[in-house]
Amino acid sequence: MARNTPAARIGGLHHVEVWVPDLTSAEHSWAWLLGELGWQPYQRWAAGRSWRHGGTYLVLEQSPALTTASHDRCAAGLNHLAFHAGDRQRVDELVAVAPGHGWSLLFADRHPYAGGPDTYAGYLADRYGYEVELVATGTDELSGIG
Repeated sequence: MARNTPAARIGGLHHVEVWVPDLTSAEHSWAWLLGELGWQPYQRWAAGRSWRHGGTYLVLEQSPALTTASHDRCAAGLNHLAFHAGDRQRVDELVAVAPGHGWSLLFADRHPYAGGPDTYAGYLADRYGYEVELVATGTDELSGIG
């Protein structure tokens, strides 16, 4: 264990960095969603933005080192980020207004049980294909892994 590091934080997620092809467009969608989920603006620079929630932060960056302008959640790499979103009513409210903020509903034919019968969640994708899962409180989070 590292010195001067609280044991409760060892192994916890420090941050996630998402490289996007168009920061302005991505910020429109992500700032709304993260704000609704209680994340606070944290840092801002020419090529990036970040939001903080407790000891974790999320970064959107339009890096000059990008090798492609597209994201494929079905390719090797990140598939999606899953967030605790509140109760079922709150998940439904977020899913209902998400299209106005650049998000589209995935798996509409199976919504809100696309993750299985024990997982009440909304699966959304932004215009670049980045997926988020909004998981309702009381959902068996472990049953939706995979």
